[in-house]
Amino acid sequence: MSQCDHNHHDNEPHAFKVEEFTNTEMIVREDILSKAKELANLLTTSNEVQFYQKAEKQISNNPDIQVLISAIKKKQKEIVAFQTFQNAKMIEKIENEIEVLQDELDGIPIVNEFKQTQDDINYLLQLVMSVIRDTISDKINVEAGSAEAPTSCD
Repeated sequence: MSQCDHNHHDNEPHAFKVEEFTNTEMIVREDILSKAKELANLLTTSNEVQFYQKAEKQISNNPDIQVLISAIKKKQKEIVAFQTFQNAKMIEKIENEIEVLQDELDGIPIVNEFKQTQDDINYLLQLVMSVIRDTISDKINVEAGSAEAPTSCD
């Protein structure tokens, strides 16, 4: 026990124990949630999200694309069935059929652009998250650096 311990009492307001707080008990401030929603709405106005929504509509309204998607889903279900019977030969055959259908689907320009836009949106979200994380890290480091813990008990 160090000589400083006698100044520290558990009933002091600043002496809370961090491990007592869990994520479920954490209450996020309304203004933070409000700004997060504001940012999310702003992101939906980006070119990437606008294009994604248009492409999604075109894909869902295109019967040829829908037939291919249905065929792929049907074959994926067949694979699950053959896995139950551990029929490796049939699984491989169906996987090859899926690959052919998938290549045909990916060859359709709007599908390809849709996939690219999904990647762009993920990149955009990662970028936003890293800016938030880096900004918080910088603030924490600056504040931690300027408010060093006292080395003596005076």
